[in-house]
Amino acid sequence: MKRPFSNNPPVCPISPATLPQDDDEEMLQVERGSDELLSQTGAVSNGSVMSPAPNHADNNNDAKKVKLDTKNPGAPSRVIHIRNIPNEVTEAEIVHLGIPFGKVTNVLVLKGKNQAFLEMSDEVCATTMVNYFTNCTAQLRGRAVYVQFSNHKELKTDQTHSNAQNPSAQAALQAAQALVNQTDTQGGPNTVLRVIVEHMIYPVTLDVLYQIFSRVGKVLKIVTFTKNNTFQALIQYPDVVTAQAAKMTLDGQNIYNACCTLRIEYSKLSNLNVKYNNDKSRDYTNPNLPTGDPALDSALAIGVSSLSAPNLNLPNRTGENATPTGMPFTGMPLAGVTPTAAALGAAGIRLPGQPSPNCVLLVSNLNEEMVTPDALFTLFGVYGDVQRVKILFNKKDNALVQMSEPHQTQLAISHLDKMKTWGKQIRVTLSKHQTVQLPKEGQPDAGLTKDYSNSPLHRFKKPGSKNYQNIYPPSATLHLSNIPPTVDEEQIKEAFTHAGASVKAFKFFPKDRKMALIQLGSVEEAIAALIKMHNFQLSDSSHLRVSFSKSTI
Repeated sequence: MKRPFSNNPPVCPISPATLPQDDDEEMLQVERGSDELLSQTGAVSNGSVMSPAPNHADNNNDAKKVKLDTKNPGAPSRVIHIRNIPNEVTEAEIVHLGIPFGKVTNVLVLKGKNQAFLEMSDEVCATTMVNYFTNCTAQLRGRAVYVQFSNHKELKTDQTHSNAQNPSAQAALQAAQALVNQTDTQGGPNTVLRVIVEHMIYPVTLDVLYQIFSRVGKVLKIVTFTKNNTFQALIQYPDVVTAQAAKMTLDGQNIYNACCTLRIEYSKLSNLNVKYNNDKSRDYTNPNLPTGDPALDSALAIGVSSLSAPNLNLPNRTGENATPTGMPFTGMPLAGVTPTAAALGAAGIRLPGQPSPNCVLLVSNLNEEMVTPDALFTLFGVYGDVQRVKILFNKKDNALVQMSEPHQTQLAISHLDKMKTWGKQIRVTLSKHQTVQLPKEGQPDAGLTKDYSNSPLHRFKKPGSKNYQNIYPPSATLHLSNIPPTVDEEQIKEAFTHAGASVKAFKFFPKDRKMALIQLGSVEEAIAALIKMHNFQLSDSSHLRVSFSKSTI
């Protein structure tokens, strides 16, 4: 049974606002010629504004002006005119403004003019939409946009400029149609979304989801869980309009390059009952909920630490981080979605009330006899581009490692914290320092601080590097690459044995002899071997590349 859309306006999620009163009229400038945008028949067509002629240096030249009265929106029409849209807005974002009010039949975005047209199936749907957004300002990417009836009765598309020639518009309309036709089997349009993260190579946390989904609107509650070995979440918005916007905008998007794909559907739940504010669940409307950890709740009660939405400040009792520090800011821009403050951790943009993203790690409980800056550069370089390393002068079992991006620090923490290295279980946490300071000229350092910002060994310096797709936790099996044809299996095994590793198995890739897998006696052995053998010179012109593998031999 189809779930029909109500003609009653949804609850207004934003405080009422009125249209700007300082403009008596909006001037829409359109090129003349056979591809005229505004036809003489009272219809709007997809014209050359979307594909300007290359000889026109200025779209405003040789234009005719059509006055659109903003104070009097005019008679009802199923075509809606939307003004003041951001330059980067997509057809999908325009379409999802209309979805709560009924079927959307056409869309036209004038990217160069910050305007768009939306055609609804009938005037009743269009009237409901205009009335709603007259009392409740619509927003796209944080900018207020203005919604009114168009002077034109339909969006007319010709064969040359139909939406069949515009894949993004066609996809947006198809998605809108699918949403309208959705049945009760997955739950109908609802304030609660069920989110499944597929191909989760990198860790995805509650805070990452909050930053991404806050991009669309105010998030009330989040509950995360694992089901069938898949990370999932329930996310609640204050109203159906915002939830639908989030589903339309984010479904199918990747959090990181080519991985961590969001699959979004409506939950059958209408409200989330959150009992604890911690790293698994959060009620942003009730910051005073307990964490579920009795010791931490006692500390919070006596004022040792504080809990505030949207961040949960948890005390970290390791080394220099004994003072409470906020949860890391780790959100990455989604592929295909222009980043905003809610999803820009990797770009270093800070949300109000949140700590600045940190790229510096504190590594403690190191083996003083074995640790060197180069060793830490190689090990942590598996999970990001290390910029600087400093072994603390007065406490040589501690070191600071500066990565190039905040999300790389999270990868390193996720994969290396509590990992046994050189006979000791190392601890990896965020440092309170924002950068690793180089020693001043003439200051004794004994080689404990090193700068790697210009190192040729960075694995991720190319944007969208495929190396991001091959990041795995430490394992006893190592992936070897860049093996020259003159080097055979025995030579490689001998080199690893000389480095102190016990080789259990070895296998060249059948179709590419430049790569191989080598299995060692333990994960700890593999960590030590990777540190020693990465960039090992196999021939005059070839250096071995080593990384952890998900495979076994």
